[in-house]
Amino acid sequence: MRKLYLKKYVLLSTFLMLSVWSFAQTGSISGKVLDEKNLSLPGASVTVDGTTLGATTDIDGNFRITGVKPGTYGVTANFVGYNAIKKTITVSSGNVQVNFQMQPTAQSLNEVVVIGYGTQTRKEVTGAISTVSARDFQQGATTSPGELIQGKVSGVSVTTNSGQPGAGTTIRIRQGASLNASNDPLIVIDGVPLAPNRNPDGTSTISGVADPLSLINPNDIETFTVLKDAASTAIYGSRASNGVILITTKKGTAGKPVINFSTKNSLSTKEGELSVLSADEIRTYVKAYDAANGTNRTAMLGTANTNWQNAIYQTALTSDNNLSISGTTKNIPYRVSVGYLDETGILKTDHLQRPTVAIRLSPKLLHDDLKLDFNVNGTYAKSRFANQGAIGASASFDPTQPIYVAGSPWNGYYEWYNTPGVASTGINPNASRNPVGVLEDYHSNGDTYRSFGNFTADYRFPFLKALRANLNLGYDASKGGGSTFIPANAAQSYSTLGSSSEYHQNIINTTGEFYLNYNSDIKALNSNINATAGYGYYDFLTTTFNYPTYSANGTLIAGSTPTYPFDKPRSTLISYYSRLIYTFNTKYIFAGSLRTDGSSKFSPDNRWGVFPSAAFTWRMSDENFLKDAKALSDLKLRLSYGVTGQQAGIGNYGYLPTYYNSVTASQYQFGNTFYNMYAPSAYNSTLKWETTEAYNAGFDFGFFNQRISGAIDAYYKKTRDLLSSIPVPAGTNFSNILTYNVGNMKNSGVEFSIRAIAAKTKDITWNINYNIAYNYNEITNLSATKGTSVGNVANTTYPISGATGTYIEYNTVGYSPNAFLVYKQVYDANGKPLQGVFQDLNGDGVINSADLYHYKNPYPKVLMGFSTDVSYKKWTVSTVLRASLGNYIYNNTAANLGTQNTIISTAGLINNGSSDIYNTGFTNSQYLSDYYVQNASFLRMDNAGLAYNFGNIFHNNRLNLRLNANVQNVFVITKYQGLDPEVYNGIDNNFYQRPRTYTLGLNLGF
Repeated sequence: MRKLYLKKYVLLSTFLMLSVWSFAQTGSISGKVLDEKNLSLPGASVTVDGTTLGATTDIDGNFRITGVKPGTYGVTANFVGYNAIKKTITVSSGNVQVNFQMQPTAQSLNEVVVIGYGTQTRKEVTGAISTVSARDFQQGATTSPGELIQGKVSGVSVTTNSGQPGAGTTIRIRQGASLNASNDPLIVIDGVPLAPNRNPDGTSTISGVADPLSLINPNDIETFTVLKDAASTAIYGSRASNGVILITTKKGTAGKPVINFSTKNSLSTKEGELSVLSADEIRTYVKAYDAANGTNRTAMLGTANTNWQNAIYQTALTSDNNLSISGTTKNIPYRVSVGYLDETGILKTDHLQRPTVAIRLSPKLLHDDLKLDFNVNGTYAKSRFANQGAIGASASFDPTQPIYVAGSPWNGYYEWYNTPGVASTGINPNASRNPVGVLEDYHSNGDTYRSFGNFTADYRFPFLKALRANLNLGYDASKGGGSTFIPANAAQSYSTLGSSSEYHQNIINTTGEFYLNYNSDIKALNSNINATAGYGYYDFLTTTFNYPTYSANGTLIAGSTPTYPFDKPRSTLISYYSRLIYTFNTKYIFAGSLRTDGSSKFSPDNRWGVFPSAAFTWRMSDENFLKDAKALSDLKLRLSYGVTGQQAGIGNYGYLPTYYNSVTASQYQFGNTFYNMYAPSAYNSTLKWETTEAYNAGFDFGFFNQRISGAIDAYYKKTRDLLSSIPVPAGTNFSNILTYNVGNMKNSGVEFSIRAIAAKTKDITWNINYNIAYNYNEITNLSATKGTSVGNVANTTYPISGATGTYIEYNTVGYSPNAFLVYKQVYDANGKPLQGVFQDLNGDGVINSADLYHYKNPYPKVLMGFSTDVSYKKWTVSTVLRASLGNYIYNNTAANLGTQNTIISTAGLINNGSSDIYNTGFTNSQYLSDYYVQNASFLRMDNAGLAYNFGNIFHNNRLNLRLNANVQNVFVITKYQGLDPEVYNGIDNNFYQRPRTYTLGLNLGF
């Protein structure tokens, strides 16, 4: 027993001695963590790589890590808002001293912000500018660049145009500034200004594709910079009234090649259905009608139970794959990327295939005094466009009828005949066509090629380092075309025995810019001067080829032969611009710019427009009375004023008295030959620039080393000489509709945004972003010339469906643009609308057009965006939500289909109807009732995502893997009774719904 105790004592003593010796052989690491101003950073974390050892700095920035075994380690310092620093040290016994001085990250005040023709640091910015980088983009399946920033920028509305593949987005900055001219912002990609994406009628400016922006691969984009106030945008002059979006694409970086591959595979489903009657409900309704009216419409019903909306929609698959290689070869940074998108629409037969390629080279020569940038992007889009008329047909077609019927001469599809069920009596022209046949018998294909890019040379003069010369030569070229074929036995073109048509278009837009920049400190005056002066030349040339239309067998359809085989409109813009930014004592910044634009769209007397701006910034946080406020890291006051212009939306030669060939019906016969006569075109030689004068006041703020940061802005804009097409008295010109400068509009609002890092520890990071904006706009004048009114009311360009020539939205002095003009509905004691009973608002005892009143408008009063992401170790959960408050929609679908006369048609057929008929009991359509103007405010969860970052999946290599899963269009909360409350023009009719999309993604980097 004694030997056993002795043995245990010896073992215990040996263990204690080894432990003491081991502890004596460990060392410690201590030091201090400072910021860029040599101030301590309390709460910074310092870790020993490859171990669990670490420490947090105290109030004075000091740290100490004990128990470090001898060896060589990487030691990393981290602090929110600063770049991580890694140092390599060797530890033996004793203490090793190491200090870290950290520099702010891109989220800090020293972030470089892209502005027009230059850059500034975030703390120097004088205008209302917001930047969204790749790490903050919307996740999941994105086809068009605009989708990346939905809900991310205060005062910026991004609305997906529809669920169609490549449909693009409608972007509005501070609600736009025009009536009938363009309200789209100017988009500049790597210095190349793009032409507008949409024509005034809403169609794509590039043929063969749903939206030109969908021809830009979102995966190649690095940042969006949104310029909102006139001080920021006035340097772009005549195209900047609706704000400017600067898109910067990715470029190569120094070092070894970095290869990145990403793939996203998505499944999309329809979110819901229009609320219409089922087959059984139709049978019940028709039987009740027969019983009440002594008719036998029930005999017209079928025995099927067809859900036509299910029949035209499908579960759609999308695959988006991208591969990029970037690095440096022979001192030339490069990036090459290829992408391939294959997207199927939820509406059957819709399909988009889009391969892309991008090449960017950024060499530096002459001891880095000469910086060159070669940037080329190419896209090919192959589209099949579904016939969207099937959407409306699916809502109105009788659900008691089958999709197919034996013996049908119309490719087997059931169709309504003049005598129901009797094909020999011919197609009933008043009936909707079979929705599935509308899709399957329609073959519309588009092929579009687009390439854009530029060459820039930035030269710093060696004898005067403060002076730089910059040359930018850019282009944006596209070739689009397509064809539409409908077979002879398709009911949708029964009157012409099918149809065959084609279209082609070439566009070449070129940019040439040259400017000088002088940027120098004047130490004796504690000042900095940043001056820019330049010249710009922009040419826009479109060639549109015109073709006749043929029947399916090749017979020319009468009256379809074009007067001209092609059209070649062209316009040119010449610009001179300058800007001066003066900074005194780093705290007081004065900026002014002046741009003069000359446009070929205006007569020589009105050709040139002058667009000035001025701004002042006061960095209050740098003042002595705030330097002791340790929690405050930034406080800046911004004041700005500027004037911008508008010329989009008007013709190229509208000021010239020209002639055109008359239409076929106006030909004159000489002998046996018919000749087109020349007819004068309408023109207005007095057209001049539409201009917007804008004021902005804002504060930028930051706390706790920018852990909390944000901005608040208030603005006021007044647009003068609005460009709009208006009715003119007969005989005063060669048309009854003409473009004039017709009045003024004001626009005002408040914006607030905040970004916070709610938690930052070794394992957990929680980021929160929120923005809210309020906007109010009003038409203040409608007059062609001073004292000459063109009328208080002018209809807009959006007619409603179901009532030919009827408009519901009007521009009226004292109201918002596109306000709804309707009758005030009267309801019974139970809240049911009374058919044809409206309030006599003027009290004259008669209900007529004098009783129409303006009720609401399509534009939201308040926009909100919220996004957050929480990371725990290698897991990340994120979401994005948007809210729109105060916007209203005219429910055209319910107005069209919610009546008895729609279901029991006098044209000898049965249609489906909106379930709203149970709420109204209307017999006849009440298109102008305010009952159909409905509250479309909504809260939408755009995105919910889960990601796992595996990091390096093998030891001692650079291969890293990230997996993610996303759901888009997760839910919508709204009072609106239609399918989707987000219809930008405010008229909901046959809207191609946005799908709910489930995406699995993989990203490999090495």
